[in-house]
Amino acid sequence: MTKIVFMGTPDFSVPILRQIIEDGYEVIGVVTQPDRPVGRKKVLTPPPVKVEAVKQGIPVLQPEKIRHSEELSKILALKPDLIVTAAFGQILPKELLDAPKFGCINVHASLLPELRGGAPIHYAIMQGKKKTGVTIMYMVEKLDAGDMLSKVEVSIAEDDNVGTLHEKLSAAGAKLLSETLPRLLEGKLNPVPQNDSEATFAPNIKREQEKINWAKTGAEIYNQIRGLNPWPVAFTMLDGQVLKIWQAEKIKNAKQNVPGTIINIEPDGLTVSTGDDTAIKIIELQPSGKTKMASEQFLRGAGSKISTGSKLGE
Repeated sequence: MTKIVFMGTPDFSVPILRQIIEDGYEVIGVVTQPDRPVGRKKVLTPPPVKVEAVKQGIPVLQPEKIRHSEELSKILALKPDLIVTAAFGQILPKELLDAPKFGCINVHASLLPELRGGAPIHYAIMQGKKKTGVTIMYMVEKLDAGDMLSKVEVSIAEDDNVGTLHEKLSAAGAKLLSETLPRLLEGKLNPVPQNDSEATFAPNIKREQEKINWAKTGAEIYNQIRGLNPWPVAFTMLDGQVLKIWQAEKIKNAKQNVPGTIINIEPDGLTVSTGDDTAIKIIELQPSGKTKMASEQFLRGAGSKISTGSKLGE
């Protein structure tokens, strides 16, 4: 039986780990990131992959940095036939890449060489793409640059956000891996090199990317809002306070005004002017220090402080 070490961290990785187990491979170890403080109370919380591994009775290693770590020696001592990674979050050292008989492969949530990096799902939506996908490739000592073994396309719906697309890609990745592993182990795959000249990148989201610039087009702002939902969430400013925008709609041929101006107030949303004639209707938001809420609830609480002509972004 093929012995596999699985390396992954977030929810995206869990269905892929489960699929490997269901397909009858022996997962002899799971490597994931350390437990992290989560939420306002900073409760130390294990990553989703650790929770699943413990449930399955699989030994878990959690190196802060795998290179030159004690855990690296422990992984090598397991002598896996194959290492499978999915959103692990670290580049593996050459010593580890070279160790397994069948190498190290990665399940990556984009159609490589597009969107190499840690946030491909976010960027696919923020860039307004109509499709993305999953690529399984060999790992090398360069970010998501290894030879490709298999791919599958996944459509992006107009109302998809990071959460919904995350689930689609995770399921697609698990299925693709299930189809790919037997052919890989039987030597029936011909790896395809990536064209580096066509590579684009999806680095981890920075704080400045979360702030809405109302001078952009309505389509760009709409894609930003859904491309950051449910994490880390786009935001604007209202009276000097952060206002997170969770959900919105596009309003075509809307009245143009100074970008960021509230041009219409209805019980189900605030319509805000942008840099073109596509306005944004805010459906769900989160004032500073409060939980997210529907616009109707927000308007009841805000009372007369919000009116047509009020300006966001300041």
